Amino acid sequence: MTTAIAASLENVGLWIGGQSASGALPAIPVFNPSTGEAIATVANADVQQGIQAVDAAAAALPAWKATAPRDRAEVLRRCFEQMSRRADEIAELISKENGKTLADARSETSYAAEFFRWYSEEAVRAKGQISMSPTGSNRILAQYEPIGVAVLVTPWNFPAAMATRKIAPALAAGCTVVLKPATETPLTAYLIAECCRDAGVPDGVVNVLTTEQSGPVVSAMLHEDRVRALSFTGSTEVGRILLHESADNVLKTSMELGGNAPFLVFEDADLDEAVEGLMIAKMRNGGQACTAANRIYAHRSVADELGHRLAAKMGALVIGAGTDPSTGCGPLINEAAVNKVDNLVAAAVDDGAQILLGAIRPEGEGYFYPPTVLANVPSNSRIVREEIFGPVASIIPFDSETEAIDAANSTALGLSAYIYTRDLRRGLAVADRIESGMIAINQGLLSDPSAPFGGVKQSGLGREGSQDGMLEFMETKYIATKW
Repeated sequence: MTTAIAASLENVGLWIGGQSASGALPAIPVFNPSTGEAIATVANADVQQGIQAVDAAAAALPAWKATAPRDRAEVLRRCFEQMSRRADEIAELISKENGKTLADARSETSYAAEFFRWYSEEAVRAKGQISMSPTGSNRILAQYEPIGVAVLVTPWNFPAAMATRKIAPALAAGCTVVLKPATETPLTAYLIAECCRDAGVPDGVVNVLTTEQSGPVVSAMLHEDRVRALSFTGSTEVGRILLHESADNVLKTSMELGGNAPFLVFEDADLDEAVEGLMIAKMRNGGQACTAANRIYAHRSVADELGHRLAAKMGALVIGAGTDPSTGCGPLINEAAVNKVDNLVAAAVDDGAQILLGAIRPEGEGYFYPPTVLANVPSNSRIVREEIFGPVASIIPFDSETEAIDAANSTALGLSAYIYTRDLRRGLAVADRIESGMIAINQGLLSDPSAPFGGVKQSGLGREGSQDGMLEFMETKYIATKW
């Protein structure tokens, strides 16, 4: 592995067993979405190298599992310190390979590092319990132990945070891991592995490999008897496939899948706060987030004003390269993403939606789509039913609380939701009826390392963050005894 990945952007090798390795397949180019130009290449693993990564993780497991929780905690704390020390370097790299603004990249870097700090504190708190059986015949001892080797599969939209949100709890639990990041944004994952190495993570505990043969390589790893867990963040469609794959060896699975978040603005809402919340919930990473506000349901009495205020705010954002400090809205990840957003907007307009801002794809280099606000979007439009993953705000008017709740729940997904009202009692009552794993009331940001992150319905299984995230990498062992 290159000593300073972010500085050199040279050919980056696989990271297996504490050693850099060339890929067996032709190298993978990494592109800057702001320009469309290649900025680096990374190694391209085949199935055999996927198995080698499992070999390394399995070899390192006994010693890491036996490491005292306090000692594991100290290593994780040093990982946090390494990421904090190199925060500017990491943020710049994220911005280059992902395209997000420097402000977003710095925020993600801080958030990602915090998972190492949080789980350095949780590593010593995997508490079991002792109780007497109801018959009095024996004591019941329940304790947690690490599940073993875990395969981690992460997406491109938050290349640092999605990696540390899985690596940190797995290591805290005493597991070893093989991380397969997305090929669009792999450089950040390798830099995080470098931080782990420099923090004293033993060789083989964290392994990273990139591959253009994701299906065969991941499948081969999941069918290795030594692999006992899978943690995946990505689309619901791919999640279903991986659940089928995991069933063959009855793996423990943690799935953070797609979202179609409703954003409810009631007639008594503070519109200034609602707009500020939307600028976070909608425009963070240019809308390329599973928690992004996808469907904005506004009471008919405030829908027009909300739309115009939001259009003014979004229209003031500077569109440009993510690495430019003045940029307020960077590019999408690739050409396919731009085409998808453009088609969704065109279909919505054909359905009768009104354009308040944007909706005209710019010419020139890079994968840009302008901040766009659509008003009076029909509830049956594709842009309402599908995850947008772009800087497009779709406003759908509603007339009653029940109508808004029914509309919010009219999806197979249930990851996140947002509610704006001055009446806290109403907000909590509505939250009780929303089918979602996470709900924010009068704020546009949900994510917190100390909070359980995850969805219901087809948005996933299990939780990341909080103590729950560490327990995803542990099993409960029951011991019956007397004394």
